[in-house]
Amino acid sequence: MLAGAVIALLMTAPTSAQEPTGAIVGRVLTDAGAPAAGVAVTLDGTALVQVTNDAGAFRFDRVPAGTAELVVEQIGWKSQRTTVQVEAGRTARVELRLEAQALLIDRVVVTTSREAQRRAETPATVHAVNAAEIERLMPSHPSELMNRVPGVWVNVTGGEGHMAAIRQPMTTNPVYLYLEDGVPTRSTGFFNHNALYEIDLPHASRVEVVKGPASALYGSDAIGGMVNVMTRSPSDAPPFSLSAEGGPAGFARVLAAASTSSVLGEVNVTRTDGWRDGTAYDRQSGTIRWDRHAGPSSLRAVVTYSHIDQNTAGSSALPESDYRAQPTRNLTPISYRQVDAARATLAWERVRGSTLFSVTPFARWNRMEMLPNWSLTYDPAISVTGHMSAGALLKVRRDFQPMQLRAIGGVDIDYSPGEHREWQVATTRTDGVFSDYTRGDIIYDYDVTFRSVSPYVQLEATPLPHVRVVAGLRYDALAYDYDNPLGELQTGVHRRPASTSVSYDHISPKLGVAWAPDDALRVFASYGHGFRAPSEGQLFRQGRADSTIDLQPVRADNVEVGAGGIFGGRLSWDVALYRMRKRDDLLTFTRPDGSTETVNAGATLHRGIELGAALALPLDLRLDLTYALAKHTYDSWRPNSDTDYSGNDMETAPSRTASAGVTWSPRAWPHASAGIDLQHVGPFWMDPANTTRYDGHTLVAIRAELPVTSSVTAFARITNALDTRYAELAQYTAARGSEFAPGMPRALYIGARLR
Repeated sequence: MLAGAVIALLMTAPTSAQEPTGAIVGRVLTDAGAPAAGVAVTLDGTALVQVTNDAGAFRFDRVPAGTAELVVEQIGWKSQRTTVQVEAGRTARVELRLEAQALLIDRVVVTTSREAQRRAETPATVHAVNAAEIERLMPSHPSELMNRVPGVWVNVTGGEGHMAAIRQPMTTNPVYLYLEDGVPTRSTGFFNHNALYEIDLPHASRVEVVKGPASALYGSDAIGGMVNVMTRSPSDAPPFSLSAEGGPAGFARVLAAASTSSVLGEVNVTRTDGWRDGTAYDRQSGTIRWDRHAGPSSLRAVVTYSHIDQNTAGSSALPESDYRAQPTRNLTPISYRQVDAARATLAWERVRGSTLFSVTPFARWNRMEMLPNWSLTYDPAISVTGHMSAGALLKVRRDFQPMQLRAIGGVDIDYSPGEHREWQVATTRTDGVFSDYTRGDIIYDYDVTFRSVSPYVQLEATPLPHVRVVAGLRYDALAYDYDNPLGELQTGVHRRPASTSVSYDHISPKLGVAWAPDDALRVFASYGHGFRAPSEGQLFRQGRADSTIDLQPVRADNVEVGAGGIFGGRLSWDVALYRMRKRDDLLTFTRPDGSTETVNAGATLHRGIELGAALALPLDLRLDLTYALAKHTYDSWRPNSDTDYSGNDMETAPSRTASAGVTWSPRAWPHASAGIDLQHVGPFWMDPANTTRYDGHTLVAIRAELPVTSSVTAFARITNALDTRYAELAQYTAARGSEFAPGMPRALYIGARLR
């Protein structure tokens, strides 16, 4: 009702359409005459920002007649101000050329307000990886991209599988939100910690990471942070690109893309035999995007599909003796994961005066069959889960002249029926290796429908010069309808609740202020509240717990302050300090036999400082540095009367992470580059009792790209160049002792790209 009232107010408020207005249509080119994509063009004196498409084009409608000033900014290019004369009822056309200059700060972010805005006016910690860096890195796994962001650690669980630690310990719990073009890739009820392998990352135009709670704008899931992957747009000049590369253990990947002025198609085919026994991985992905611009309206349709077939579902950990002596060994080669994920979105936007209307209907389909390796020793089972979704993101945004006020109101709607089937499995072990299995009786067979209606409002204003204040409020009404035809079972290790309905409602506020007097300095402070409703597996896959349907949402309160800036166009820096306390945290208690139980467990405390810097050096060199200190503790947790972890550090929570990289990109030699990168993960406890510790590790990677002809480029990269023995995951349990999932040894990848 609140959002409806705000939307109605915004739609019926007097517009500036009665004033004489015109339009500005322009194109931004590099100094070589090529289209400049992703350039931020601001209508000075307003909060209006446009980002150029792949053709370098931008457009402003309903611009008051008279003199207007455009501000053009992009990393690596000199900022420009251009005056344009706007006549009533006519379109002013302008062509701008950029001049190369070291500029090392992202000027525009999208995720924090669901549309482009200046980063200096954003009271949040946001980091972005742009298309040029993604193409230069050619990541074969999300970790190669994500671990360059301050305070982010993403590991490898097999193939392109992963777990993430963003202001949280390394976890599979649903505390992150993964988006594609601003639309969640999965429904809240059906979280998957491997969500990034359902997205074609190597073809992304941009990846934004927002750290800390963002529930006030996006709802449940967004506690530790959000990752928004943006697809590329079609280009006016019909391009074609093809890259092929190979590496050890049968690794091969082909990336292809073709585009007209309005339609773009992309394909990603990847396979590997796996460097460890029984860890083969295959993926096929495709994306089709269609864009259309007609005056003040724009339409974008995106359809994506990914199929993943992975042997060994998860991190196959080894005892320390095998980890040291024979890391290629795999004790769980019978485990597997097969995933199909399809998504379709249709985004329509229309500008009417100072009001923007946005409607984005979406549809999703996900299916996963899995025999997980982590439960083979105590509860082997095959599960088939999946869900379909239909929903929409509706938004109205209006700008007002006083204090550059911007009001945003909207509602998110999600309807996702799903299923969960699970069969018990009898396994065979040979010399300690799980060598075979037989499917047995069904233990879970239920349908569950998740639905949500979530209105929100956000207000932004500039009450004082260079000061931007942001306030937001969101109300989430979530519900599950659970149907269990097998009936209730409250004995044994596979208990089942009776058919029921579970609902939650929650209000999430946020408040922030940013002060940016000039490019040299920006300062912000913010408060954000986040929450996370339990997923369907946590609620209805009861296991041996006394009850799971009474689990409560996780609630988090986060306070942070930060600063950043740029000096002399050559040094950019960022720093953020945060403190987040989670109540009713959903934690996993591991019993002596290795089995687990999810419980609401008191409170956890998360504190840290994150730093990032980039420096443009002589000879076309660039230095990038990140460093993060963090402390994650159990503020209050007694899983049973005999165990008290209160005050202990949380397990798999590194005390520090860091990275450093030097890149050489000669301006006189287009498409040539070389670099060396270091990534450090500090020590962490392997168990909640804090008895066993992993010492951490440091990895080195080398990469190079060399033009062969005007259209062909050869590239190579070496991962783990020093051949360091390290663990992607390290855990200790009383049942199995210390276990390590070994990381990949030194590997050389070679390929070529045709443009």
